[in-house]
Amino acid sequence: MDINQDYLLKLERELKYRNYSSKTIETYTTCTSFFLKYIKYDISKISKETIIDFIIHLQEKKKAPKTINIYKEAIKFFTKDVLKINLDFDIKLSREAKKLPIVLTKNEILILIEKTYNIKHKLILKLAYWSWLRVSEVIDLKVTDIDIENKSIHIKWAKWNKDRITILSEKLIQDISKIILYKDKNDYIIESERGWKLTTRTLQKIFSEALKKSWIKKEATFHSLRHSFATHLLENWTDIRYIQDLLWHASIKTTQIYTKVMSSNIKNIKSPL
Repeated sequence: MDINQDYLLKLERELKYRNYSSKTIETYTTCTSFFLKYIKYDISKISKETIIDFIIHLQEKKKAPKTINIYKEAIKFFTKDVLKINLDFDIKLSREAKKLPIVLTKNEILILIEKTYNIKHKLILKLAYWSWLRVSEVIDLKVTDIDIENKSIHIKWAKWNKDRITILSEKLIQDISKIILYKDKNDYIIESERGWKLTTRTLQKIFSEALKKSWIKKEATFHSLRHSFATHLLENWTDIRYIQDLLWHASIKTTQIYTKVMSSNIKNIKSPL
């Protein structure tokens, strides 16, 4: 067996044993593979200095601070828990630029949905907005996760490997009921034309196309739908702690960022001139 492949299989096995999500396993494996290639698969070269050199290499490649931090966490896990190498791992994480989320107005959301004529694509956008779902959560959603009677959706293996319950909007019940009528309980709610699981890239493309058709010039992404709904809840005077619980934010500070992009706050400010 290829020595590189052997290390990656050991990493994957350890991550699975510790019950990490499939997405994290894939990310850590990819990052570690890139690191092993950098050190030419020579484990004896691994040291704090080598890892710092690798981080500088990533920075020179114009990798974002958030991406570099993921590489650091992957390498830390690989060296400590797979190779059992005890490094003085006090390497500081890269500082991430604090950017405000891109938020669409209520009117822009309506236009976005109206300009999406494919029924399946329209449902994807509605689910993401009205049920505050991440792109991965829309993809993984199965029939068994839907509770029509209690108007709720059970999100399994969400962020931090925790389950959470979110609301199934009244506006979605009719559409969801139709789509699950002839499906098995373990079928995905939304599949490709061939019955396969959709990819993150596909959903991002669906959103980008809808954005173009709507003539919206904001640099929004699929995740902007979730940001937008949280902001709109705040604009409707929903208690911020309730929003924190719904979005599964560990800290209230994460939720408070939406107060900085509320249109109601901006509109109330008048120029001194």
